[in-house]
Parts: sequence; C-alpha cells; structure tokens
Amino acid sequence: MGPTEWALLALLALLWGGSFFFTKIALAAIPPLTLVLGRVALASLTLALALALAGAPFPRQRHVWIAFLGMGLLNNVVPFSLLFWGQTAMPKEVASSLASILNATTPIFTVLVAHVLTRDERLNAGKLAGVLFGFAGVAIMLAPSLGTAPRLSGNLPLLGMLACLAAAFVYACAGVFGRRFERLGVTALQSAFGQVTASSVIMAPVAAILDRPWTLPMPTAAALAALTALAVISTALGYVLYFRILARAGATNLLLVTFLIPVVACALGLLLGERLGLVHLIGMGFIGAGLAAVDGRLLRRLRPRPLAPAG
Repeated sequence: MGPTEWALLALLALLWGGSFFFTKIALAAIPPLTLVLGRVALASLTLALALALAGAPFPRQRHVWIAFLGMGLLNNVVPFSLLFWGQTAMPKEVASSLASILNATTPIFTVLVAHVLTRDERLNAGKLAGVLFGFAGVAIMLAPSLGTAPRLSGNLPLLGMLACLAAAFVYACAGVFGRRFERLGVTALQSAFGQVTASSVIMAPVAAILDRPWTLPMPTAAALAALTALAVISTALGYVLYFRILARAGATNLLLVTFLIPVVACALGLLLGERLGLVHLIGMGFIGAGLAAVDGRLLRRLRPRPLAPAG
C-alpha cells in the first residue's frame, strides 16, 4: 500500500474507533434500540443525499433488496443492538474500550465461519493458532467477571461482554454473506445505502414497540450530537471510505484496520475517564497476536528465508 492508502486506513480506524466513543455519549440519554434506529435512519438519509448528488440511480430490483434486508440484519441491526446493549451492561469505567477490544475478534470468528460455510477458505495451522490466541485473550478478559453473581442472568458485566462477542460473530457471518454482493451488480454507494435503509425499515417497528421513544424525555444536546456523528461520520462516511479502500488496496490490506480500531477507541476512552486494567491489556495483547496469526503477513516476514546456494 502507498501513503494514500495508509492515510485512508488510518482515517477509517479513526471513524470506526470513534463510533464507540460516540455510542457511550449517546447511550447516556438514548436507549440502545432507539439509538440503533437513529444511527441507521440518519445514515440512510445521508447516503441517499450522496446518491442523488452523484447522479446514481437508487436500487430497484426485488432480489437486490432482499439481499439488502439480509445484510442489514447481519451487518447493522443485530450487531449494533448487541454492542449498544453490551456497553450499557458493562462497567462504565471500561465500557467503550472493552467493547472495541471484544469487537476486534470479528476476523477470528470469520475464519471459523468461512471454514464451515465456504469451500475456498479452510483452516490452516496459522489461522488455527490465531483462533486459539484470540479465544485465550477473550477468556482472560472474561475471567474476572465469572463467579461474581450466582446466576448468569444476574451477571450484567459478563452478559455485556458476551453480547459484544455475539456481535463480533454476527459481523463475521455478514462478512461471508456479503460476498454475494459482488454478483448483484450494485455499486459500493448503492450497497451502503441499501443496507442502512433496509436496517431502518426493520428497526422502526422494533424500537417503537420495545422502547416507545415518543414517551422518553428529550435527549441532551451532547447525546444528539453524538448520535449525528455516529450516523453521519462513523456510519455513512465510514461505509464510503471502507469501499474506497477495498477497491484501492484489497480485502487483505483492509483487514489491518482491525488492529487500529481498539487502539483508537481506547485512546478516546481516556477522554471519557476510562481506564483499562492489566487483565484487559493482557487479553488485548492475546487478541492482537491472534489477529496477526490470522492475517499471516507478519509471520511470513518473521519466517527465516532459505540461504542462497554458494556460488
């Protein structure tokens, strides 16, 4: 990758790492499901405007919208809901940072999902090592919460972390499912718009029934600003940037953003008064090692090269 691609990758890490920062601020005044609806609905309006300004047609084919519904569920509705609720359940002093670290296990789950559901991406020794390192890191971070309540249903911190892990698994399923979009003949901007629009259609009745947002007090200005940033910057602009990097640098290089997102989120978490404990940092190190093993490039560079034959 050249300097431009690295700059775009760093910007994407800032946008997506910042989503955990914005989420924590917004959740102080907006319940999780309503926040999910606000995020995808505002992102849909933003991307609709982008499509109109670009002079691009809106997708109309029925089979394309069915695919958008599936991708919206897997890539937005379910993981956003799990992540937002998970952040409300975890201790406030580590919520956004810890959620970002657990979310970084997505490529590790992707390896397992792809092994089961595809024929061309099988587990090898390096990927298996990455999975084991990643799950070891997760176990290290979960361990302090085990046994703090007599029943799992009463252990909110542990349930919050498990919700974030479940979100990472659903993201992995979305990554495998999303490969079919290459055959649908839609542009990156159309795909992003379709996903968040379909997600808005799904979330509107869910949030209305469960949160009844019209009965809630008016959110604070800070919460509304955080929601706007989450939707416009982290989601709409993030999607556009994601697909641009994908086209310029490829999926393998795009995976590097996974290493950077927790770093950005933890740094921004400091501004919210968050302080990770030693156990979280150790777990983060194991997950980082697992990601490196799954990616494989670092291991290939460290592998000793055969000596050239003497001439």
